[in-house]
Amino acid sequence: MEEAKLDTMLQQTNVEDAVEKLYEYRDCYISTFGLDKASEKNLDVAKELQKTLELLSAQQEVLEKTNKAKFYMLKGRALNIKSEFDAEAFEYLTKSIKLNPNLVEAWNELGACYWKKGDVAAAKNCFQSAMEKVKNKVSIRNLSMVLRQLGETTEERKENVKESVVKAKEAVEMDFSDGMSWTILGNAYLTYFFSVAQNPDVLKKCFTAYQQAEKDQKAVNNSDLHFNRSVALQFEEEYESSLKGYASASILDPSWELPCQKEVELINYMKKVQEFINKRGCLKPKRVRSFINAISQSQLGPYSGGKYSSPSGKEVVNLESVNLKDLASGANIEKVVLGKVVATVYSENSVPLTFCIVDKTDFCCAVTVYNLASGKGVCIGDSVAIPEPYVTDFDFEYKQEKFNFRSIRVDIPVVIVLNGRKLGRDCLASIEVSVTNMSS
Repeated sequence: MEEAKLDTMLQQTNVEDAVEKLYEYRDCYISTFGLDKASEKNLDVAKELQKTLELLSAQQEVLEKTNKAKFYMLKGRALNIKSEFDAEAFEYLTKSIKLNPNLVEAWNELGACYWKKGDVAAAKNCFQSAMEKVKNKVSIRNLSMVLRQLGETTEERKENVKESVVKAKEAVEMDFSDGMSWTILGNAYLTYFFSVAQNPDVLKKCFTAYQQAEKDQKAVNNSDLHFNRSVALQFEEEYESSLKGYASASILDPSWELPCQKEVELINYMKKVQEFINKRGCLKPKRVRSFINAISQSQLGPYSGGKYSSPSGKEVVNLESVNLKDLASGANIEKVVLGKVVATVYSENSVPLTFCIVDKTDFCCAVTVYNLASGKGVCIGDSVAIPEPYVTDFDFEYKQEKFNFRSIRVDIPVVIVLNGRKLGRDCLASIEVSVTNMSS
């Protein structure tokens, strides 16, 4: 009798180990086999799943007699390794919970099923039910994930995002070595930055969380991590790093089309900016010359001998008007530039508004404007004055494309003087950028 019990325990242990090894095989696939095998990952994981299911079937009769709820949970968890919703996994996990409502792993896996199915509210209930049984990092970080998708009103969504950060931090505190928890914390900070408050410190925490996630072998090759970090880098106009991140996400998961799409969009955007700068918006030379001749200090409006209060609250008197080519990289305190719009640059994303200006010396550069309300913009021929311009000089090569141009970033559009007048508060709006949760 004792030998029979021992055999059953060993069988159950073998099955549990097999399911855990299945997930370890998936999560460490790239680290084990290298990037060259990335395109074969899904097929190989499917083969390992089949082996695991065969082992489960072989032990089913014995294990159902001893702990049917546990067996159903393991079968559902194995099937749930698929990135898409699996009805069979859902069925097994539901049966498991009915047999044993205290099985935390079953609640977590069922929540993941609901998440894949698109039922976020039901997923939240599952993770909360798991937490009521035992406080665990998986439920906490998954709650962080689902909270960012809930809320009927703008205020409710903001409060949920704030709570999402709290939950993600709590999960990290339970296990500082868990890269998945760090990844979800990074995603939470990124969503907070775009939907609650664009505080540079928040974005800095986001990058730190992603950096910590990369220390974990299971998280470093998570395509979701690389993609979302590239979203943040693109916003920061770290275009070269952003492009490399999109490329990495695409290589890590060749079946995911979005990273490749975003990489191509950013390349095309950069190419168009470069072309418009080189060719002065592709306008006829005579027209460009007429724009240059029409540039007048009077178009500085209130910045022509007037006072200027910077976003930091510092009052600047008599901004110095300088040429675009004489600007330094970074912030140009107590300076103002004036130019004529020669091109507007279309982007798949509405953010930022991008246009090119030429000044009286015929120097051309790009201007990117963030937080601009929908429907607001500039027209070719408009005069634009920008106080204390923040300058980035791009000079890099990526996939046989060379980029070498100057760009001015404007985060607060109301400082811009358009055709002699400052933009009004009605031109100010917040940015909305989506954060993916493909695998987290």
